[in-house]
Amino acid sequence: MSRSIFLVGPMGAGKSTIGKLLATQLRLPFADSDRVLEARTGADIPWIFDVEGEAGFRRRESEVLRELCQGPTQVVATGGGIVLDEQNRRQLRRHGLVIYLQASADQLLKRTAKNTNRPLLQVADPQRRIVELLSQRDPLYREVADIICDTDHCSPRQAVDLVIERLSQTPTPGD
Repeated sequence: MSRSIFLVGPMGAGKSTIGKLLATQLRLPFADSDRVLEARTGADIPWIFDVEGEAGFRRRESEVLRELCQGPTQVVATGGGIVLDEQNRRQLRRHGLVIYLQASADQLLKRTAKNTNRPLLQVADPQRRIVELLSQRDPLYREVADIICDTDHCSPRQAVDLVIERLSQTPTPGD
């Protein structure tokens, strides 16, 4: 693999979990853009949202993506909203292979129900919020995706196997 692999998709799709397993299987380094952002700022994402708002968080998220795009070939789990910025979408397409980890709203709700580290879901009706986010972001995930993998009925290991199968069927640039 000569290009980085960027995992995109909604919160709860499995980007971090699948990304770590995929990186191990491919013998590549792994980076989680949210964890890199937290390490650089010394603050967790909910705190950044509280202090700087979503716009401040998105600016920092874009800076981290630019740095990761300049790094070594690696597997990168991105934040669910990374695709909202057109420049980010261009960076993803230009610097790597993009895999959209897709999941249904019901599955995403189950996977995120007990996680309080997701500021956008700290609302009265998290399921409605997930549906709204999916309707806004799904077209953007599809726009940047080289590969789409449905993770609804997969364990993380099965999802990795599916991603690797799809990678083997994807021509590399110049083929």
